[in-house]
Amino acid sequence: MNPGQFFASSRVLIVAGKGGVGKTTASATLALAAARTGLSVLLVEVAGRSATAPMFGADAPGYEESVVYDEADHGSVRCRSITPDDALVEWLTNHGFSRIAKRMARSGLLEIVATATPGIKDLLVLGRIKALESEGVADLIIVDAPAAGHAIQFLQAPVGVRDTARTGVLNRQALEVLEMLDDPTRCRAMLVSIPEETPINELIETAFAVEDEVGLALGPVVINGILPRIEGLDAVEAPPDLTADEAADVQLAAALRRDRQSLQAEQLDRLETQLPLAQIRLPQLFTTEIGLPELIELADAAITSIESLDWS
Repeated sequence: MNPGQFFASSRVLIVAGKGGVGKTTASATLALAAARTGLSVLLVEVAGRSATAPMFGADAPGYEESVVYDEADHGSVRCRSITPDDALVEWLTNHGFSRIAKRMARSGLLEIVATATPGIKDLLVLGRIKALESEGVADLIIVDAPAAGHAIQFLQAPVGVRDTARTGVLNRQALEVLEMLDDPTRCRAMLVSIPEETPINELIETAFAVEDEVGLALGPVVINGILPRIEGLDAVEAPPDLTADEAADVQLAAALRRDRQSLQAEQLDRLETQLPLAQIRLPQLFTTEIGLPELIELADAAITSIESLDWS
């Protein structure tokens, strides 16, 4: 599949996954991959971690967006962080309450309202994302969503607010967000995992919850940490100049890598059987931190993987 067509198929991609599977790295990778097809990309963080911009070598973003990647021959990536408090201030300002907006946010009003109307914090954030999508601020908006457990609550928030506030501004906001979530040309979810049993189990559970409980269309899943396959591990022989202990270590290393490859293949096959979605596979990088060179390597791998997809 053409990567440009893939990234242009929805205006918002919500990236979610179990904590520790590289969801934020996947978000940054997809943003860079989309930019390298020529698109302008807005990368939105909603969990308050501000972890994606430093991967590009930029400062952590605030509520106002900042450019973290811009190449003449490619597209661009801008990044911003959206919190409920900031979204509330902007919403109040846009509705004629600019003089009291910041004072109301500082006074803890949001906490009082959130107690009376569960889900309003997440709705404020989703509402701002919906506004950005409607305004066409970028060709593609990628949302680094909360970890999988909270991600479902995050995406279900508009339903809860709609059912609680039957009329008025909040109800209208909830309905508008639900319209975006229900339209696959506007919004899709992409789930992230690693090729291990427990994360794969959670990815499958989350996928069914996203479709059945939220009604949000799913894009391909992203599998992080794919080890390159090494052939001939069953016949590894230690060099003759090694000591007995060193030779034993070589055999042990070969056995561990062989078992790891087998486990990885088993989990990927199980995922394909139980959740028949296309897979974007990203390689394991043997590094302690992710910077722009590593992101470029991962983005190139993502583009190659997308080119091999049969997906629409």
